[in-house]
Amino acid sequence: MSFRRLLALGACGLAGGSVLFSAVGVGKQPARGAGGDAETRPAATTAPAPGLLLLPPAATASCPAAPGWVERSAGGGGYWDSNWDRREPLALINLKKKNEETGEEELASRLDHCKAKATRHIFLIRHSQYNLDGRMDKDRTLTQLGREQAELTGRRLASLGLKFDTIIHSSMTRATETTDIISKHLPGVKTISTDLLREGAPIEPDPPVSHWKPEAVQYYEDGARIEAAFRNYIHRADVKQEEDSYEIFVCHANVIRYIVCRALQFPPEGWLRMSLNNGSITHLVIRPNGRVALRTLGDTGFMPPDKITRT
Repeated sequence: MSFRRLLALGACGLAGGSVLFSAVGVGKQPARGAGGDAETRPAATTAPAPGLLLLPPAATASCPAAPGWVERSAGGGGYWDSNWDRREPLALINLKKKNEETGEEELASRLDHCKAKATRHIFLIRHSQYNLDGRMDKDRTLTQLGREQAELTGRRLASLGLKFDTIIHSSMTRATETTDIISKHLPGVKTISTDLLREGAPIEPDPPVSHWKPEAVQYYEDGARIEAAFRNYIHRADVKQEEDSYEIFVCHANVIRYIVCRALQFPPEGWLRMSLNNGSITHLVIRPNGRVALRTLGDTGFMPPDKITRT
């Protein structure tokens, strides 16, 4: 069994495996007796691959069970699921209805009819700095610095010279105000408000953090909604789309980090391992074949250092 395959089998599976193969460089490992002294043990009849230390299940932590609405990659173990957005051409046709007379020619024609032609460019913008003292959402308006950040983000997007199709934004006040300022730099681009992109707790993070521990019910209230936002907005282009599209989504750090993990087929529980500045730009590219690339993550290089915040 190859080194790569062995790792794949041992990873905490998308289906919830319990055995972990830890890839660490080891030499000959002396065993410890009950008194702590080293003792020599006979070699195993089936030795593991060189450089691999097999940890027994009792010595490892199991992967947390994911909520039912989170879809795991069919491949698992680091293998790409080409039908992650349920738009893979071969999955869209009914092979049982294949015409026996035309055979492969008809199959190829039907596959072509289901193939996307355009590339989608998705720009995920985190809202600017806002008033943290506001008790209600309507009171959490942008600070003066936040308004300056939104201006800088708007200018940056306009300087790219792209033909943006739409701006879809969270209905929360800080995201709406950020959108209003950005849209002034992109005249003629339609704006759409949605509750799906509101901030929330997408999924319990792993590893957990001590400074942020929402009630368990919040993950269920917010998680399904944020996953719905991912499925609704993040996918390859429609087959009818002829030209590449450039879309802006103005929302929140938790939502953006979760979307990035899901789009790249990384474990979604790792979303809190990333940090995003206010007004930052994250650029995802979805190719017609369903491949996804992350061009930029949380870019604020266009802002002066004294204007950068993460509140």
